[in-house]
Amino acid sequence: MGISELRQAALGPESDGGAFDTLGDELVRQGVIDAEDMALASVVRRHCDATLDRVLMAEGLASQDALLDAHARRLNSRRLSEQELVNLEDCRMDADPRDLIKHAAMPVVDRDGTTAILTGQADAVGLGDAQSRKEGDEARRVLIADPQAVQSEIAKRNRAELTALAQSRVPEIESCRTWGGRGTRRLAFSLVVLLVLALVVWSAPTLVLGIFVAWAAITLIVSAVMKTAAFVARMATMEEGLPDTSPKRKAPLPKVSILVPLFKETEIAHHLIARLSQLTYPKCLLDVVLILEEEDETTWETLASIDLPSWMRAVVVPDGQPRTKPRAMNYALDFCEGEIVGIFDAEDAPDPDQITTVARRFQEVPDDVVCLQGVLDYYNSNQNWLARCFTIEYATWFRMILPGMEKLGFAIPLGGTTLYFRRDVLEKLGGWDAHNVTEDADLGFRLARHGYRTEMIGTVTGEEANCRLWPWIKQRSRWLKGYMTTYLVHMRRPRLLYRQLGAWKFLGFQAHFITALSQFLLAPLLWTFWLVLFGLPHPLDPVLSRAVLVAFGTLFLIIEAINIAIHLVAVSGQRHRHLIAWVPTMHFYIPLGSFAAYKALYELIAKPFFWEKTVHGLSLQRAGTAGSDDAVDFTGVKLEAGHKSL
Repeated sequence: MGISELRQAALGPESDGGAFDTLGDELVRQGVIDAEDMALASVVRRHCDATLDRVLMAEGLASQDALLDAHARRLNSRRLSEQELVNLEDCRMDADPRDLIKHAAMPVVDRDGTTAILTGQADAVGLGDAQSRKEGDEARRVLIADPQAVQSEIAKRNRAELTALAQSRVPEIESCRTWGGRGTRRLAFSLVVLLVLALVVWSAPTLVLGIFVAWAAITLIVSAVMKTAAFVARMATMEEGLPDTSPKRKAPLPKVSILVPLFKETEIAHHLIARLSQLTYPKCLLDVVLILEEEDETTWETLASIDLPSWMRAVVVPDGQPRTKPRAMNYALDFCEGEIVGIFDAEDAPDPDQITTVARRFQEVPDDVVCLQGVLDYYNSNQNWLARCFTIEYATWFRMILPGMEKLGFAIPLGGTTLYFRRDVLEKLGGWDAHNVTEDADLGFRLARHGYRTEMIGTVTGEEANCRLWPWIKQRSRWLKGYMTTYLVHMRRPRLLYRQLGAWKFLGFQAHFITALSQFLLAPLLWTFWLVLFGLPHPLDPVLSRAVLVAFGTLFLIIEAINIAIHLVAVSGQRHRHLIAWVPTMHFYIPLGSFAAYKALYELIAKPFFWEKTVHGLSLQRAGTAGSDDAVDFTGVKLEAGHKSL
């Protein structure tokens, strides 16, 4: 509840029951805010773990300039302009620049040669420090400046070190970054493997085909068993649903930081700001960090035209390699203020109450639950056939399979968005592997390796389905390349992985990655059994009887029927019911992943760190040109009717 709601509830100054702090007294004396609003701000503070500065700025009752001036008077100090800040000399000391950024403070030499602390978080400076200044204690001189300007200056002066840290926060044993200088070796090894394989196929083609078909069949069966078990486990708990997220206690809400990586997102930047503004979490506790790449001038210019609210700011990532989303998030992590860190993508449309749900859930779960994964969905499912199938796939994965895997006690791979972490654990593990193009799946298993758990939570974020064939294949190839990378990285030391995960989770890890990758790469061999079902000759006729081949073909049909049944249940709810008729066409959608898998295999060898950028905003362009009466006009962009929930 904000101050405007408290006014409507007719809560007066007496509701606070206490005196203002020194900053509040100063602001009332200066006429920046009246006593009644200051009392209401104190009420808000009692229910939110936020500073008075944040409350007043979030409610629009005081500007940052007015607050900084008040702090300077309170501390008997002075406020610096950005130019004065730039001209100050560093006071050399052995300090981690990440800690300086986190606290928006750095030691400097003032213009008269005196050592001072330059801070952008003057609200953290206590009354004792202010009294010391009034008594002339120069050793505690405090200089006040805009916090973002302080952080930017620290980042600028420590650019090389911070850039290097963003690339290598994860321990080397858990990262793929050492692959960068081995391109020639990878290529030579791959060519040798292909040559050997070609010779073996040339000398014994039927035997090789039989081995590959057998492996494809085994992994298909394992995949079907695992998927069915997850489905059954999910259905067994369907009545209780995903975890109950209703508040059970009135503990103060924590501050939450949201990382939003942006790269060439000019089409939807305005739309993103409007969506984030619909979040109902107290804005004094919300810290949205828009992450920009240094060379992405077009997005810079777009955001410069937008008057961002006080709880939203941009952080610019210095150019470097690899140019990936996880590297950008590693860099921006130290700029976050919240004890919970979440991730949104540029096109996301989260449930308005999502962050409140997450914050309350973190207060209820055990300490070893350090990650909450929300449900991802697509809001443009009616755009074309590809978007419909993509939506069916996501509904199955996030509403059936992942919750089922969690119930079975497996470690689960994370999605790339609607993720929320306890910040201290995220920093302890080194954030994200900057070189892994599916940093989310990798992090999910790193959490499990270190004894932490992820829980699925029943809050939904709408995304834009990739609805064009070639962009879909490029996106899927990046995901599969990251899966290949993640498996190889974690299997460097299988015994260590086994000890860390335990037998059950280790088995689940093997089943998940091996079956997924094998099925995509070997799917064309399974397609050949359609020849048997249609009574046509099969290449394995010389070594297997027709009855055995028919049995294989029948087994594949049964597994296909199981998949269709799971898809049907996944889309049987009101939100997806319109997709039921399209479920049988998933048989033609899934094989597209095989093309992406071979592209991924090539890139794993040739360019393992290359990030295939996904273009966003296609559905908005289509909705805007269509001019449908069933769309909603939202900040100048025509949206599909699915957004009305916002």
